[in-house]
Amino acid sequence: MSTVVIMGSQWGDEGKGKIVDYLAEVADGVVRYQGGSNAGHTVVVNGISYKLQLLPSGILYKDKLCIVGNGTAIDPAHLIKEIQGMTDKGIDVAALRISDRAHVVFPWHKAQDILEEEAKGDNQIGTTKNGIGPCYMDKNARIGIRICDLMDQEDFPATFRRIFDQKSKHLKDSYGYTELNYDEILKNYQAYADFLRPFVTDTLEVLNDAIDRGDKIVFEGAQATLLDLDHGTYPYVTSSHPIAGGACVGAGVGPSKINKVVGVVKAYATRVGAGPFPTEQDNEIGEFLRAEGQEFGTVTGRPRRCGWLDAMVVRYAGRVSGMDYMAITRLDILDKLPMIKMCVGYTMDGQPYKGMPASLKGLGKVVPVYEEFEGWLTSTCEARSYEELPAQARTYLERLAEVTGIPVGIVSVGPGREQTMILVDLWK
Repeated sequence: MSTVVIMGSQWGDEGKGKIVDYLAEVADGVVRYQGGSNAGHTVVVNGISYKLQLLPSGILYKDKLCIVGNGTAIDPAHLIKEIQGMTDKGIDVAALRISDRAHVVFPWHKAQDILEEEAKGDNQIGTTKNGIGPCYMDKNARIGIRICDLMDQEDFPATFRRIFDQKSKHLKDSYGYTELNYDEILKNYQAYADFLRPFVTDTLEVLNDAIDRGDKIVFEGAQATLLDLDHGTYPYVTSSHPIAGGACVGAGVGPSKINKVVGVVKAYATRVGAGPFPTEQDNEIGEFLRAEGQEFGTVTGRPRRCGWLDAMVVRYAGRVSGMDYMAITRLDILDKLPMIKMCVGYTMDGQPYKGMPASLKGLGKVVPVYEEFEGWLTSTCEARSYEELPAQARTYLERLAEVTGIPVGIVSVGPGREQTMILVDLWK
């Protein structure tokens, strides 16, 4: 049994897709366990960029089991568009499996997402407006429609009618919204069901059978620890659980079947949307990182807020998920900086602060304690082993490992598969 969870250790956009794609080469399967089309990751193969949102990164390899788990929120139209996009590029999607327990995103979820966000005015959370949050709300309220319901040709129209009427009334009464078309949506979703039906199955059985026979499985999280519904910077969070524990719930496996947890860490820090960000650099450093790293959202296109690496955030992520190793990405973006900073601690009210404050007020009060590092001012893009990295870069990474208590297991110095260094055997 060899299973590895890959999760984000900051605020998302760490490069999880690239790490999953690299590991998928030797894995037998990849499982997406939470989130929906509000997530996005870009994988570069042979100079071609693939932008994925719902499909697991392993889809780019032929014959790899690719599971969209029960913990995801599936927009069928978006998923079908992704599948067709892969097919158009010559990617075989025959090994895709979609959980019959996953919940379905409908147009009323998207409408609610937009209307509620707009109603918040200056207190907007920064949702992608893809309907994911409202879909999870319905799931928890026990009024959601699952993939298995969508596939039920006999009973789905009645189920759809009941929920449609309820949601239409809510949106009309609350926001004056009357643009939902019953016949159009029903027809579309019945067509979506026909398209997706060959891929839908009981993924719990498929996945556990694969693990039991010794297959190598990668669990792929979306978003990241500081966006976790319970453990993130609430309410500026996503509506699911990107942490490693979310893999068990969102894929249907017991915790004893998880062997390794790898947290992906961008060599600097970014955040999309509102919310606290202790090491943000709203200055020329932030502008440099944004420009050099092309830090714009895959889903929204919004410019990302940028700042220095916060080792306290990574340490926190490590404790929440039991991280065995860090996968460092985008180290090459720092190549041109003569001086680099890292937050190695917090103070609050003039006193050292241990941990991560739960409240926004508390996190807003922490003051980062920085250490400065000499930049290496040379390209790392051609390095193919840890020893080939400049001494200054190794010092930076080793200090991060020291502060967080988590060893470095992977280092990436560019978007290509060949620009990835594996320092440990994750499959042991």
